[in-house]
Amino acid sequence: MAQDLTVGIAGLGAIGLHLARALDRGVPGLKLAAASARDRAKATANVAGFKNPPRIVSNAELAACDIVVEAAPAAVFEEIATAAVEAGRIFVPSSVGALLPRMHLVEKARATGARIIVPTGALLGLDAVRAAAEGDVESVTIETRKPPR
Repeated sequence: MAQDLTVGIAGLGAIGLHLARALDRGVPGLKLAAASARDRAKATANVAGFKNPPRIVSNAELAACDIVVEAAPAAVFEEIATAAVEAGRIFVPSSVGALLPRMHLVEKARATGARIIVPTGALLGLDAVRAAAEGDVESVTIETRKPPR
């Protein structure tokens, strides 16, 4: 039997905590191993009731996991992404727009064997836009909003 891939989540806000709970409930082939958050005490409290609480680590330490999921504030995107890509990990950013000005990460991934997996669900409607692009499309506008808490 193949060993589960370990997952590290950067950020335990609305997106990261939801993902962490889903992984803790069980996803075949994946094991939540670590998480990072700005407020470690709050993060520890948030995962205390998990069946298998992850270790709360620094952003850089997440790169010890097989898969690093970024669900953190934009200010720490580069730190998380760079560590994961340099370690040759699978990197899944939720802040996909943050990749555009950082194409050096794509080049680094080619060199290290890392994979950057862009979840299309993060850009609502992207799959529909791709499908529509098969026809004659003159212009497309996607507007997304993240409401305040």
